[in-house]
Amino acid sequence: MARYTDADCKRCRREKMKLFLKGAKCESPKCPFEKRPYPPGQHGRGRSKESEYLLQLREKQKATRMYGVLEKQFSNYYKEAKTLPGKTGENLLVLLESRLDNVVFRAGFAKSRDMARQLVTHGHFLVNGHKVNIPSYRVSPNDVIEVRKSSLEMTPFIVAHAEIGEKTVPAWLEVVPSRMRILVHSLPARAVIDTQVQEQLIVELYSK
Repeated sequence: MARYTDADCKRCRREKMKLFLKGAKCESPKCPFEKRPYPPGQHGRGRSKESEYLLQLREKQKATRMYGVLEKQFSNYYKEAKTLPGKTGENLLVLLESRLDNVVFRAGFAKSRDMARQLVTHGHFLVNGHKVNIPSYRVSPNDVIEVRKSSLEMTPFIVAHAEIGEKTVPAWLEVVPSRMRILVHSLPARAVIDTQVQEQLIVELYSK
């Protein structure tokens, strides 16, 4: 499966909820979901039979779209989550949350995960002093993530610095505005992950 290139707002409409894929636009009156809160397509307004399988599939699709991962990547995350101690569904969300692009987004350094992925890919971040340009890079407790000095004067980071404090940062992360730095204190517990996904339905889908 190739990277999705169509309108992100169609994905929100398909899931019948805002996935906040477009940053500030999702919170404005211009958000297409506000005008058309039903699935796209000719039969979008029709009633669909919500079978057990469909509900499970929609939860999986919702998670892949929120975190911006491909089907194969998501499947690999699930396989790894199964091998870890604890609940598979919760392990899966922790693995997704610990991606570098998600951490950059959660810290408020990017308006959306798509934007965070692009900033990471372009090599604007250091992890423990080393440049990392892989969005799926897995952060660990006590990691230090910071914007490269040569990138601090770029518009996205000037805007991010000015808006730090407007967005609530998860307790497992700490932002140091003066250094444009993110401190990873720990990996998140399920209780502090605000992703609106019923992970048990995803586990049931993959268990078939």
